[in-house]
Order: sequence, then C-alpha cells, then structure tokens
Amino acid sequence: MKTFLRIVAGLVVLGVITLLAFIFVPVQRTQPVAELPADWQPEPGQGEYVLNASDCVACHTSDEGSTLAGGRAIASPMGTIWSTNITPDPETGIGGWSYEDFRAAMIDGVEPDGTHLYPAMPYENYRLMTEEDMRALYDYLMTEVQPVKNEVEETALSFPFNLRFGIRAWNWLALTHGPGFTPAEVSDVQDRGQYLVEGPGHCAACHSPRSPFMSQDGVTADDANFLAGGVINGWNAPALRGETSDLNKWTVSELATYLATGRNAHSTANGEMGLVVEHSLQKLTDEDNIAMAAFLKGLDGDAVEVPERLAANAGSLEVPEADKAGEADAAMLIESDPDMPLGARLYTDNCIGCHFATGKGAPEIFPALQGNGLVNGSETKPLISVILNGAEVPSTAKRPMTLRMQGYADRLSDEEVAELATWLRGAWGNDASAVSAADVAAVRASGTSH
Repeated sequence: MKTFLRIVAGLVVLGVITLLAFIFVPVQRTQPVAELPADWQPEPGQGEYVLNASDCVACHTSDEGSTLAGGRAIASPMGTIWSTNITPDPETGIGGWSYEDFRAAMIDGVEPDGTHLYPAMPYENYRLMTEEDMRALYDYLMTEVQPVKNEVEETALSFPFNLRFGIRAWNWLALTHGPGFTPAEVSDVQDRGQYLVEGPGHCAACHSPRSPFMSQDGVTADDANFLAGGVINGWNAPALRGETSDLNKWTVSELATYLATGRNAHSTANGEMGLVVEHSLQKLTDEDNIAMAAFLKGLDGDAVEVPERLAANAGSLEVPEADKAGEADAAMLIESDPDMPLGARLYTDNCIGCHFATGKGAPEIFPALQGNGLVNGSETKPLISVILNGAEVPSTAKRPMTLRMQGYADRLSDEEVAELATWLRGAWGNDASAVSAADVAAVRASGTSH
C-alpha cells in the first residue's frame, strides 16, 4: 500500500511540474524557412498589397474607428474577441515590436511577452506566407501606416477559455503543418492562386469545416476537407469544391469576377464575404483574382482553362424564363391565385419585383433565389437576417454601384417571416427544411445582420 501511495504521489508531483513548465516555460518561436539578405528591401507597394491580400483591414478596423486601430468585435463560439490595434503606436499598437516579434505573432500566434493570441487571428494560415511577404507587411505597417493611440477593449472570455496558456496545447493539435508555402506545381497561375488562397487569403478559416477541437479541418490543398464548407457564427461558408459546390456551375472568369466585384451572373456577396470583397479582393490585380479562381476550379483535378480577363458585366433587367424545376411555382405567382400559400403571397407582395416570379433574379443586380446557397443552407440565420435587416453588396472599382435590399423587420411579423422563408426554401425546386417563428425571433433579438 505504501508503495502504491508513493507512486501516486510521484505522479502528482510530476503532473504539477509538467503543468508549471507548460505555463511558464517560454514558447520556442518557429525559425524562418529562408533567411533574407541583410539588405533586403520590399518592392514599392509590396507591403500594402500583402496587407490587402491578407484582409487585415476588415478585422482590425471597427465600424467607427481608425483604419487598423482595432476594436472590432469578432464573434466566436467561446465569446466575443476584440481585435487589436496594429498601427505603429508604441503604447497601444505594435510600435515597439521587432520584426521577430511580428513574425512570431503571424507564425506562432504569440505576442512579444509570450501571451498566446486567440486563433481568431488566422496564424494557422498566415504561417504559410513567404518570408518576403511577411517582411514587406511589417515594413509597411511600421513605416507607412500612421500610428493611432487607441486602447481597445480587452478580450475577457469565460473560464476556461480565459486561460490563454491552454492555447499552447491547442496549437499542438492545430499547427500540424510547418511554416512556408509548398506549391502543387500544377502551373504558375494555379500555384500563385494556391498561395493566395492557402496563405494570406486564409480562405480555409471560413470555408473549411472545424475539427472537434475547433481547429481548421483542412488548411492546405493536401488535406481532404480543405474548403469543403464551414459554419461561422451561424452563417454557412459554402464549399468551394466538390460536386455540390455552386462553383461547379461557374466559369473561371465568372468566379474571378465574383472575387473582384462581389457579384456575377449567378450570385452576390453578403455578410462576411462582402467585407472580404470590399476590403481585400477588389484591391488585388485581375491576374491574382483569376489565379485564385483557376486554383479553386482545379482543386478537384479538373482541367482548367485560364481566361485572359474577368467576365464582362452581365447586368440585365430582362425577366429570365422559368426552367422545368420552377415553372409550376412561377405560373402560380403570375396567376396570383388567392388560395396560394401565405409564403407565396408574401413573396408576391414584397419580393417579386426584384427576384421575379421565376426566382432567378437579374444577373449582377438581384441574386437568384432558386438554387441559392444562402436560401438552401443548413443554417437558417442568414436568410432570416437578410429578410429582417436587408443586405448590401459593396461598391467596388469595377462595379461602383452599391446594391441595397431593404429590410422587412418593421413590416413582417416573426410568423410571416417564417412563412416566407419556409416557402423560399421549398420553391422552384429548392429543398431545405422549414423555418419557425422561434428561429426568426432569435435572429430579431440578436439585432445583428452578420
């Protein structure tokens, strides 16, 4: 018995020592995969371009705040995470950081004092960036961005998520891929697209599913679930590959146009994707948006024909004809039968003027509702939110007209929104589950559009 107790005591002591080491022994920073010459300098404009490609502005700028000064609320399953100030202010920003400090945040998710960053910062993806791009981004932030003194709200998650040392264990599970980028060597264009998608663009942060430990289940093209679709704060981030992906219906030029403008002949960007287009993708070259589109279209092994330019403006108010799947519902709406379901009557009263009886909308202006991923998604919050709060497709350089849909929160009750949404999810061949008034009430109470 004494021997058993000694063994138990020894294991307890060993466990305590291990835990203390886990908490207090400094994290070892990942070393560069390539050393840059001491006199290396970025190309003019390179740092700002990397900033745009990495979509830094969307997260590190609050709605009413200065650019990159932080303070934006980022929803997570653990609670609200507040984005940090990344201007070169020495007191509230990163003005006192060395390049090695900056690189450790980008690669390992660790601040200069050893504090672990919450993985709302996509260092899972940024660790794939080249040393040249990270160095250019650091130089730009430190020399070309104006410092802004802004003390942002401190992230205060509930126990046990407030114990940041636990992220060290999470990193062991999540950071299974080494730093640096490995091209698939399909073609120069697709390799460039792969780099932008996997690394700075961090598309997997939304469009890959999550593991049971909430890490990205698919970070690179070598991973089976890479870009197979995810759910972010109750919004579907659609699959960008596979037989059921909407991208199968799009050409490379149509997909590149969507990236650059937030709209094409099939769909319009909304929610978080609208912010990505507004703050990031529209600022990239046509060649880079085409490269990303070519990479995405070739992910499943299909041959890719790379276009020379984006798709032409397809904007049109011509009323499209119904197809076989939607002709019965279109005929019912046109006839305005008083005995048609309440959802159909609500559609006729509020929606038919833009989306038409066919549910096909107008290319690049009013999105089609037939076969629409947002309408048919597993999550009902996006559709309910759009009906209640409206939606906006941002102005971009190539498509300067801002498109706005009004919200109907003041016009329709929870029961009516539920009837309308349920009808939309079953009309024109759509086949998705019903929406309840309780679902609508929950979204209305949240008061947020995304």
